[in-house]
Amino acid sequence: MKICYLADANSVHTKKWCDFFKNKGYDITVISLNPGNIDGINIYSLGYNWNELRHKSEFQKIGYLLKIGKIKKIIKKIKPDILHAHYASSYGLLGSLLNYHPFVLSVWGSDIYDFPNKNFLNRAIIKYNLSKADVILSTSKVMADEIRKYTSKPIQITPFGVDVNFFKPETPKKIKNKITIGTIKTLEKKYGIDYLIKAFAIVDKRLNREIEMELIIGGQGSQLGYLIELTKELGIEQKVTFTGFLSGKELVETYNKFDIAVFPSIFDSESFGVAAVEAQACGIPVIVSNVGGLPEATQPGKSSLVVEKENVEQLADAIEKLVKNKELREEMGRAGREYVINNYSINDNLGKVDEIYQNLYYYKNGRKNL
Repeated sequence: MKICYLADANSVHTKKWCDFFKNKGYDITVISLNPGNIDGINIYSLGYNWNELRHKSEFQKIGYLLKIGKIKKIIKKIKPDILHAHYASSYGLLGSLLNYHPFVLSVWGSDIYDFPNKNFLNRAIIKYNLSKADVILSTSKVMADEIRKYTSKPIQITPFGVDVNFFKPETPKKIKNKITIGTIKTLEKKYGIDYLIKAFAIVDKRLNREIEMELIIGGQGSQLGYLIELTKELGIEQKVTFTGFLSGKELVETYNKFDIAVFPSIFDSESFGVAAVEAQACGIPVIVSNVGGLPEATQPGKSSLVVEKENVEQLADAIEKLVKNKELREEMGRAGREYVINNYSINDNLGKVDEIYQNLYYYKNGRKNL
């Protein structure tokens, strides 16, 4: 089967999808606005720098539509069995204008929460793109509800699963004399890392060295300088480590240093909590804010504690509760690992996508659905 993705070749999620279906023996092609590299995958770049493009005006952004002729030539050359756009706005619009079927459209988050709310034209674009799709995929149930504002078509829930054989608990666990709280996210305002730092400082002061703690913050972003200064203002800079960008094995190693993982997003359009799923897969109890798909990515009360966004005191209470209760941490960690295996294994999640592909393929070729 030949699958053509209209997607960002640099996205970790695009790479996961390509690797999964490449390993199933499918012929995969990616058409990307920006250059990128994925082992074993043929990539056609449209020559844009997406980091620069996304900061331009809507009129300037839409210039990529001038590439539609080039894309049609690529599609005519490779003749994919399925065209699949990842992102309902930019790549979704390119896919819609190609008028190629079967056409699958994956919605990711800001493309449905933010983009259509900017103006009437954007809403019209989203409605049009959804109307052209043969199958619509959403990473979470809560985001599917948002999509239904613009279409009456059925929506398939296909979460961003994780490799549970890669993200797994370290065995045996290293013995240490301190409790490690941690997070791994892009260091941007919407992810609420400053609230975590403030909550950590509150708990550290409450415990008054009764229990030694440390805070590990993984990731990079525009707020790094501000967050470092905040730790100094709160007098906890000696207890906080900023790791910078983490990938692959470093991610798993860092999660396994955590006793508690915290994801305090203030981003209402948080479509799905992949990082929370990764932490749970490593057997780590998590604390998440009650926004978007974050609670859905966990098992509230069993593998996670859920707090209101931007509520530092509530976040501090949740951290303190887990810091003081080793048995609860271990019980929640086991529950989280089991929850991810049962619900968010990448083999199961993308296996469902494979069933969708196969049904479309058989239907296209005039044979009965599986």
